[in-house]
Amino acid sequence: MLEGLDPEQREVAIALHGPVCVLAGAGTGKTRAITHRIAYGVRAGILQPSSVLAVTFTHRAAGEMRGRLRQLGATGVQARTFHSAALRQLQYFWPKAVGGPLPRLVDRKIQLVADAAAACRVRLDRGELRDVTAEIEWSKVTQTVPADYPPAVAKAAREAPRDPAEIAQLYAAYEDLKRERGVIDFEDVLLLTVAVLQDRQDIAEQVRAQYQHFVVDEYQDVSPLQQRLLELWLGDRENLCVVGDASQTIYSFTGATPDHLLDFRIKHPGATVVKLVRDYRSTPQVVRLANGLLAQARGRAADHRLELVSQRGPGPDPVFTEYPDEPAEAEGAARRIGELIGAGVRPSEIAVLFRTNSQSETYEQALADAGVPYQLRGAERFFDRPEVRKAGSALRAAARFGGNDSLLDDVVDLPSQVRAVLSGEGWTAQPPAGSGAVRERWESLAALVNLAQDFAAAHPDATLAGLVAELDERAGAQHAPTVQGVTLASLHSAKGLEWDVVFLVGVAEGMMPITYAKTDEQVEEERRLLYVGVTRARERLHVSWSLARSPGGRANRRPSRFLDGLRSGSQAGRAAPAGGGAAGGIERGVSGRATTVLATPQPRRRQRGPARCRVCGRTLTDAGEMKLMRCEDCPSDMDEGVYERLHDWRSEQARRSGQPAFCVFTDKTLMAIAEAVPDDPSGLARIPGVGKRKLDRYGAAVLAICAGGDGAQDKDQD
Repeated sequence: MLEGLDPEQREVAIALHGPVCVLAGAGTGKTRAITHRIAYGVRAGILQPSSVLAVTFTHRAAGEMRGRLRQLGATGVQARTFHSAALRQLQYFWPKAVGGPLPRLVDRKIQLVADAAAACRVRLDRGELRDVTAEIEWSKVTQTVPADYPPAVAKAAREAPRDPAEIAQLYAAYEDLKRERGVIDFEDVLLLTVAVLQDRQDIAEQVRAQYQHFVVDEYQDVSPLQQRLLELWLGDRENLCVVGDASQTIYSFTGATPDHLLDFRIKHPGATVVKLVRDYRSTPQVVRLANGLLAQARGRAADHRLELVSQRGPGPDPVFTEYPDEPAEAEGAARRIGELIGAGVRPSEIAVLFRTNSQSETYEQALADAGVPYQLRGAERFFDRPEVRKAGSALRAAARFGGNDSLLDDVVDLPSQVRAVLSGEGWTAQPPAGSGAVRERWESLAALVNLAQDFAAAHPDATLAGLVAELDERAGAQHAPTVQGVTLASLHSAKGLEWDVVFLVGVAEGMMPITYAKTDEQVEEERRLLYVGVTRARERLHVSWSLARSPGGRANRRPSRFLDGLRSGSQAGRAAPAGGGAAGGIERGVSGRATTVLATPQPRRRQRGPARCRVCGRTLTDAGEMKLMRCEDCPSDMDEGVYERLHDWRSEQARRSGQPAFCVFTDKTLMAIAEAVPDDPSGLARIPGVGKRKLDRYGAAVLAICAGGDGAQDKDQD
């Protein structure tokens, strides 16, 4: 379970007791670390699967976490969003706490806001409705009641879209309407769960008896309301692991704050803090630009920035391009994207990222004109699309009554069955020409076909009914499959995603930072937003801006100040703060004080040749065979006596430490030691599975056993 983790990820995985804070830079494998942590705890018998609750912020992230935990054998662990976990508890306890069924959850609160405005005789256009709705959401997650909204806005230096007193009036009318209609909204789910847990100690104790261990992903994005709910879940316990990166705080407008992450060590003096800085996603060239962006940052989040170190081979330098106007910038991006696709890059591995959704139309048109397929992220959710719902119904019917369907008479394997069913819904082997609605429908169906192929590859015995169950689970979690088209997305909606090639467009003053970013903190959040965009790229990064909005317009724009000193011909706007970014490492709390163990990674691991069998010379790919350095069926020259003594010694070590035997050494490692019979520490260290930590802890006893002893001198070892 721990093999394949780097030293810092491994520390995360084995830190199963007490408060743990993981500061994880972009692309550093945080999901891998925390899922292995949970799975290791389950395998070691330290964590009961049903007692673990892992929470994150999107259905997609929760679905990915559940999938990884299943693959690692940790079934039964709850991985949910804050809202889905709270809603589940609220539905269960509402009859006991309040009585009767839980009020209906409204799908779209914007209509309620419109009705509240009408009741107050306030005219709001579509944009103003969205703005007022966002203010109500912010108020609720910051636990601000209508009467306190004006002073709260002033205290937060928040720029209200209308007169604060008027918004407070609309907010109060909105709450009254909800009560009259007997409905609740998305934020009420958290508020009511908090209220129930605060008011009913018996229910709080029941929840705490169920969940003993908590993991919170993207902790820099928690709101005060979510933090309060987490505290009520925990009670007076400290079995909490939080994961986050203050440099990726980009949702403060929704009430999110990195303060809980940055203050974690203050609140939990005995916490273990692990910093992940080894970037496995991006090339050194992309990482250099990302680090350069943060090197010029200011503020509290900047003081805790992490200096990423790429673990990948070199790639091309980021490309900076200036265009005369926005249409020319869009056409230039579309042309380069067409060239990349022609060179073999899959459209789904390319993204165009922009600051505001209003910028997408120009790029949609340019890509359509170039014949490049695209998908707009943040538009209608995949499983809500009419063609996807209809296709799901067709697949469900085929799973039930496929024996009577002539379409399935001549097909055997699952992907062929799916293609046959979806051909009746408009799927064809070749995509339709052009773009628009027809192409978008085909892309949706093609995504289902690709999902069926991946599902069949992962489950050789899969049936159509099994695929339908997988689709139902994904729909419930909004875990959409990949659509084969270039992704168009705002920088905010791109958080948590990655592509081989990223085009960051419109990176000009007035758009990045956005015009209405007035305060220093607002400008710094814009810098972090650009940092998130840069770190979405694995291999290639294109950054562009235009001098004018339209052809022939005044060329009065200039590149974003954030690029000063990072592109050729520009000078840095200010010197970097002293101290630089934090290195990777581990800090362990000891009696309220911190001890630090730095583990600064090397820029890149040295490439090693393929492992070969020492008996027949065949290239080895199986992990177990690579440990033995021979094929499983090649003759072994193992010293049986040494192996038996090692086996007995390992059993005793496991018994005294309360760990499973494989946590001391795996069977394959014991066999490898018994075959090599090393006579010094360097020989023992060369055996796969014997790292420095195990060498320091067990080396003397193992070498004594290899020399003919029984490891008895190690009886007092912990």
